[in-house]
Amino acid sequence: MAEGTKDDPWVLTTPPGTSEYRMWREPDADPPAIVCQVGSTTLRYRPEAIDDLHGWLVAQGDWVPLGAADEQKPAADGTVEAFGRDPGNPVGGWYGLRKGYRGRFGMYLPPLLEALGMAELTHDARNNRMRAR
Repeated sequence: MAEGTKDDPWVLTTPPGTSEYRMWREPDADPPAIVCQVGSTTLRYRPEAIDDLHGWLVAQGDWVPLGAADEQKPAADGTVEAFGRDPGNPVGGWYGLRKGYRGRFGMYLPPLLEALGMAELTHDARNNRMRAR
């Protein structure tokens, strides 16, 4: 397993298995972040996202739809994407740090939790779901 650093990133695949991307922790960044590199696009998420999402999944108790959506599109209620934006979540809103690129939480964080052994995902062409391990 990769260390999750810029020099040894997690190499992940989107839930449908169509795209590869890399993620790593940047604890010394201001603010600290989990960086997600998708081609030439860089997204940044709060580091708390890993444990907070896992805790939320445990509380849900069953499969939850991912519901990935860009920042400009609404997130369907009850999805991982909606949790990543909800003013009632532990950080009080968006886990995404880069305005204009704060969405897609439901696309890029679930495979990381799966790789870390914290969750399991379905890997269908569409409408994927996840649950806590």
